Amino acid sequence: MMDRVESLVVRAVKTQQGEGIDVYAFFLYGSDLSRVADISRIRRDENELKGFQRKEIRAHVKEIVEFLDSGGPVLFPNAITLALSLDVEFEPSRGPKPKGLIELANTGTLSIPVREEGDRAAWIVDGQQRSLALAQAKNSRIPVPVVGFVSRDVQLHREQFILVNKVKPLDPRLINELLPEVGTLLPRDLAANKLPSELCNLLNRQQKSPFLRLIKRPSDLEGTAAVVTDTAIVDAIKQNLKPPMGALSPYKRGGEDSEPDAMFNALVLYWTAVREIFPEAWGRPSTESRLMHSAGIRVMGALMDPIMLRADSSATPEVDVRESLRRLAPYCCWTEGVWEELGWRWNEVQGTPQHIAKLADYLIRKDRELSRPSR
Repeated sequence: MMDRVESLVVRAVKTQQGEGIDVYAFFLYGSDLSRVADISRIRRDENELKGFQRKEIRAHVKEIVEFLDSGGPVLFPNAITLALSLDVEFEPSRGPKPKGLIELANTGTLSIPVREEGDRAAWIVDGQQRSLALAQAKNSRIPVPVVGFVSRDVQLHREQFILVNKVKPLDPRLINELLPEVGTLLPRDLAANKLPSELCNLLNRQQKSPFLRLIKRPSDLEGTAAVVTDTAIVDAIKQNLKPPMGALSPYKRGGEDSEPDAMFNALVLYWTAVREIFPEAWGRPSTESRLMHSAGIRVMGALMDPIMLRADSSATPEVDVRESLRRLAPYCCWTEGVWEELGWRWNEVQGTPQHIAKLADYLIRKDRELSRPSR
């Protein structure tokens, strides 16, 4: 089955999908998966997002290992999905073809180079936990079904990873962070998060953003100073994009006619004013500041709509936004005190729909009262 020096050689079936992409179906021993395939875990450097896999889930891996080592008959029919490099080689088999054969695929042998970790000829797109468990199992000779497609295009790998895992219990934060890196046509529910997630990325990475390096993303290394969950930012932006009253909706006209730069500038204008008016609450952990809590982000995101729409008609929108927030500041209790009318202590505010809706309604009503011209 294998050339132990240079490659694994397996019998395979080859077909093509998409725009001429080679796809193979074959079997490997469970222990051989880790010899030919790397796990591309998600991480980010200063310039780009790299990888696409979630961090190892130890409990899940342990459960699979216990199943594989249980001593009973082991059935492992679920295929591992690999992205294969161009280094794999396929040799079609020769021989007579049965009458009436439907030629959807060719049989032959597939050679997969065996190299050091980090330089392997394949990457695991689906089946990370299973492959880790197979590498740890006592029974290393379990035949595992594998489906592999040939591509060096990391974007294609990410697309397949997202679509394969869409119906599985995958962290939506990971999918959201990957979406801006994907150029393919996405299902409607995923497409709705793509623009908000890209704006979230920009807020976390651009120097002029008040959220610079404050937003927690799945690619973060341990020990970062981030304090705001990306889910809260994405959810707030999604509301800002809703027509007709969303603050960002005037810049969203569909497809290439949208103005993401204008959206980003509007977000920077508003949230910079929030940081200036509430400096004592900005950039602190949510246990010390409810402004940085998911509830605070969602509430202030909702408040952005009426404040920004009103400021758009002003000759000095930055001044108007700051004045609106300054009028509201005495009524806000982000780090101490009790919220008037609601009776909640500052640290009792939770990220539930009920708390978010009630607090947002309170501040929007108060903003409306305070912004009326005095008679």
